[in-house]
Amino acid sequence: MSDFNLPQNTLVVVTTGEEAKLFRMKGAHLKADGHWEPTDLADEGPSGKSPSEQSDKESMEATFSKQVAERLYALAHKGAYQNLVLTADPDSLGEIRPLLHKEVLATIILQLDKTLINSSTDDIERSIATAMP
Repeated sequence: MSDFNLPQNTLVVVTTGEEAKLFRMKGAHLKADGHWEPTDLADEGPSGKSPSEQSDKESMEATFSKQVAERLYALAHKGAYQNLVLTADPDSLGEIRPLLHKEVLATIILQLDKTLINSSTDDIERSIATAMP
């Protein structure tokens, strides 16, 4: 894809409230670089107060969003990436955004509120290329 151009080693995180797939920009394309799943959801809980009408599934998704934000901070703090593309379904992105540390925010080159978790790498690249300024 000729119009797809991210800085080398850019971390691309494609997430929902249930899982996250990580990619790195290597050469001219994204390469798979990991997979995150929720851990200890019942023990950890979401950030802040949970509304009483929030379902168990919504609570677990909010908790995973917190875990994603914490993992991104840990990686940023270690210098594991300098550029970040964060793509998530609109609800998850809304949960993650306020939890991102300023160190992570400083690396974001694109936030995309789109559900791409089951998309092919080519489709992810196309979506990012279309959204890039």
